[in-house]
Amino acid sequence: MPRFRAVPVSSPAAAELLEAYFAERRETFPSGKGSYRTASPSDATFTPPAGSFLVVESEDVDAGSVATGAVPGVVPALACGGVRRIDPTEEGLVRYEVKHVYVRPEARGRGLGRLLMAELEEVAAGLGADLVVLDTNESLLAAGALYRATGYREVEPYNDNPNATTWFAKPVAPREPVS
Repeated sequence: MPRFRAVPVSSPAAAELLEAYFAERRETFPSGKGSYRTASPSDATFTPPAGSFLVVESEDVDAGSVATGAVPGVVPALACGGVRRIDPTEEGLVRYEVKHVYVRPEARGRGLGRLLMAELEEVAAGLGADLVVLDTNESLLAAGALYRATGYREVEPYNDNPNATTWFAKPVAPREPVS
């Protein structure tokens, strides 16, 4: 079972995963859509109560090290993602947006994306979210399938992200923060 750890986006584990994510998006972004535009996240945006950024680590240090080529004895970061508070809906619903969900290619196919999304929803609910939203590009077929399979529904655009073609939302029940 993977472990989820909240970290600053500037931490070495997060920075490495984010750079891999941005590099993959630049390489695979549909050519007809222009070039992929990167917006580096800030620690303040992903620090409670504004948000949170998670890395997913393997509980099996040796197995994870072999899978990722990491140094034996060092817990490898296999995936990442964050949630950040954005403006509420016109109806006053508190919204948190999922950002930068990425699973290393060698760790894909294990259900980490689904587990990470569930954990991000829990974190958002713990921060007071009524609604979790996200945007994606239609070229990310696996991502779109994951979002639909985990209960997200397409909605009208809520931002002007030039990389996005599809927007999703999912209601969550706000929870009391865990102390």
